[in-house]
Amino acid sequence: MRSDVTATVPAELPEDHPGFSDPQYRARRGAIAEVGARYRSGDPIPDVTYTPEEDEVWRLVSHELGRKHQRYACRAYLEGAAALTLPTDRMPQLREVDERVHALGRFHIEPVPGLVPTRVFYGALARRTFLSTQYIRHHSAPFYTPEPDIVHEIIGHANMLANPTFADLYEEAGKASVRATSDAALDFFSKVFWFTLEFGVVHEDGELKAYGAGLLSSYGEIEAFREAEVCPWDIARMGTLEYDITRYQPILFAAESFDRMVEDLTAFFTTYDDEGQHRWLAGP
Repeated sequence: MRSDVTATVPAELPEDHPGFSDPQYRARRGAIAEVGARYRSGDPIPDVTYTPEEDEVWRLVSHELGRKHQRYACRAYLEGAAALTLPTDRMPQLREVDERVHALGRFHIEPVPGLVPTRVFYGALARRTFLSTQYIRHHSAPFYTPEPDIVHEIIGHANMLANPTFADLYEEAGKASVRATSDAALDFFSKVFWFTLEFGVVHEDGELKAYGAGLLSSYGEIEAFREAEVCPWDIARMGTLEYDITRYQPILFAAESFDRMVEDLTAFFTTYDDEGQHRWLAGP
């Protein structure tokens, strides 16, 4: 099923967004968002007719990120990306990404119009479903976006979800978020998720490698992350540390090995609930 998007309501963008003053981009964003808004879980995912300009942004960004991944990404991410085999010459359709990710990691990808409430996003992970936008960043700033777009969702997260080990971690994270019914418990959980599955790093083969989707989908930060203050693995501190989404992360937490990261995160996610933050802060 194909959806030839036609703008109805232009996207609302902040004034500092690269596409704020481009009415054509805002119209496209609004139209593509409408495709996601009309989607209902379980329905066939409609294709979006992307423009040559959008395909070119994807081609440029995916090529450059792929080159950087060979140097900076952890082995498990590279294995997932190699298995998923995203197109590099055009924008991917969520339909085809969903089919491949489900075959590899038993996760589904579903479209949404834009950012969704925190509990909705994390709760979907408990059903092995990742909610993804379908629009791409403005062509004037192909290596920058102030918000998650399809580059972040697919190159960052979907490549991870194509690896069964990561996919299982995402599911357990989703289940933990459902058990965290208080706002305080969800906040602690969200910060751990941020410093691991979004901005996690790990020691591997004598080097510091990235496994977080936020790092792996950022053209600039993936080269700069080794300049951050790299702290020892500490889930209790992760859960209490504030972060700023508008800048490169100045503090990262490194697991001593990939297996240690998986073991510790699995233990955290599978036991976390409303009292989890108190148990972690109390220590052994």
